Amino acid sequence: MRPFDDATRRNIAAACAAFARLPEDGAPAALKRAAVAVALTASDGDDTALLLTLRASHLRAHGGQWALPGGRCDPGETPVEAALREIDEELGLRLTNADVLGTLDDYPTRSGYLITPVVVWAPDTAAIKPNLDEVASVHRIALATIEREDAFDFVAIPESSRRVIRFHHQMSLIHAPTAALIYQFREVLAGRQTRVTDLEQPVFAWK
Repeated sequence: MRPFDDATRRNIAAACAAFARLPEDGAPAALKRAAVAVALTASDGDDTALLLTLRASHLRAHGGQWALPGGRCDPGETPVEAALREIDEELGLRLTNADVLGTLDDYPTRSGYLITPVVVWAPDTAAIKPNLDEVASVHRIALATIEREDAFDFVAIPESSRRVIRFHHQMSLIHAPTAALIYQFREVLAGRQTRVTDLEQPVFAWK
């Protein structure tokens, strides 16, 4: 168990600092930059949880799908700035650079984006107010849940030689990119330098 306290914050910040992030120069230049927040907050109990959203069904891109808070970087905006702006716009959480614990590997998507995951600490859980134009619901996933041995699995599809990663959340299957980013964060917590850029998305997410 990881209580939501300053000791856990320091431990996770140290794990992120020890992670050797892949350099950005290997990414295709044609991909559009985007960022998501791996936002850590209190679970419904006293444990640390990450925030997962269900996107509003009317959105043109990936409506009704599970996602971490985030979106495309504005012109001149860094991924960290974009992640902080998006979590404010989607969930009403006003965070600053002081709340950033680290960044994970960029993940290239089939739909043409290069996503930077930004790990942030969100202490004011009462401030979460979903923007219903973008977010249908918000869910707190305890870190103990993503650390279970059976939390993730990998399957083959005929359309790709790469493995599709799946995260089992209650009665739902969450796929890459979200599942891949959460999986890498789980590995960082365990002190492992695990890469996820070769993990595949399901065919429905390729557009």
